[in-house]
Amino acid sequence: MEIQQEEKDMSMALVTLKKGEGRSLKAGGAWIFDNEIGTTVGSFEDGDIVMVHDFDGYPMGKGYINSHSKIRVRMLTRDKDQDINEEFFRKRLADAWDYRKKTVDTSSCRVVFGEADFLPGLVVDKFSDVLVFQALSLGMDRRKEMVMGLLKEVLEEDGICIRGIYERSDAKEREKEGLKKTKGFFGPEFDTFVPIVENGVKYIVDVKEGQKTGFFLDQKYNRLAIQKLCRNARVLDCFTHTGSFALNAGYAGAKEVTGVDASQLAVDQATANAALNGLSDSVKFICEDVFDLLPKLEEKGEKYDVVILDPPAFTKSRSSVKNAVKGYREINLRAMKLVKDGGFLATCSCSHFMDYQLFTQTIGQAARNVHKRLRQVEYRTQAPDHPILWSADESYYLKFYIFQVCSDR
Repeated sequence: MEIQQEEKDMSMALVTLKKGEGRSLKAGGAWIFDNEIGTTVGSFEDGDIVMVHDFDGYPMGKGYINSHSKIRVRMLTRDKDQDINEEFFRKRLADAWDYRKKTVDTSSCRVVFGEADFLPGLVVDKFSDVLVFQALSLGMDRRKEMVMGLLKEVLEEDGICIRGIYERSDAKEREKEGLKKTKGFFGPEFDTFVPIVENGVKYIVDVKEGQKTGFFLDQKYNRLAIQKLCRNARVLDCFTHTGSFALNAGYAGAKEVTGVDASQLAVDQATANAALNGLSDSVKFICEDVFDLLPKLEEKGEKYDVVILDPPAFTKSRSSVKNAVKGYREINLRAMKLVKDGGFLATCSCSHFMDYQLFTQTIGQAARNVHKRLRQVEYRTQAPDHPILWSADESYYLKFYIFQVCSDR
């Protein structure tokens, strides 16, 4: 359904910032918080487009408003004269797709990454010929039928026929917007077990019940980066989820791979993915808590050529960062003890609250605690289809290191 062209400036509510506020916005960010606003003049419904002015009347652009959210306005444009209509969203979506075609393998990729694609509150992943989306803001939720219809048209114009769309708006973030969680088919029903191929590895993605949209595409090229280290290696993959790092190791010719996850469902899916790739003999999965397993392996004297740590976010708020640091330090020092002298450790954090500096310091502390010396092979972030928008800190969340681990020498 096409949303009618938004109200012209004369009838649009006007949000004016307090003096000295809006620093993030002025630096290039997309959010205006409730405590940054001085006045709101004019009537509006939550989700409507509003005009934003600085305290002195200088126009800052337009965005959608939500009085139920601490993020009161999410900016869509800095151009005060830009009409926010169907053509506006078509252009934003076409630009997002064009960027992916230039930067990543588009057979399966993130097509829209919210604020980093100047479409606040929208996440869309493409798995082969299926789209899975999350509408995480009220403004986007009101426009999701129009936006997803437009995206389907943009892809069809490029010769890509989309078989089905599934909504996974079941994230906790929606509750902060005053929205209920929701998920389900967005149009005709289809088989929700979707086959994909990434880096030569085959997977079955469960878009209905898998975590978030069903598969973590952000690590695509990090998984590729570990392949060359895993040939003929003994590999331990911790927090394996559906086995993606373990399977890349097996695909690269590892002689023995053990993937570990605390979820039996994840282990079952990973085992099925190993069979799909003909790797059942060399790649095995076990259901165990990594924090419990690593000390046991150390006691047994186990050693690995490569250890991979891909944990879930240990912190999703600033208040829990201190405990998260302890968790990251613990698993990294345990992992370093299990790496053979001269072997490799791949380790990451997917929390933007655990920033680059803090994560780096934590790994350094772990190495000192176990008397290991680290040689950095490379530092990486998320794949380019999850672009990092400078000044939008939430878009920079994945930190990924590969180290050679050496005993004191």
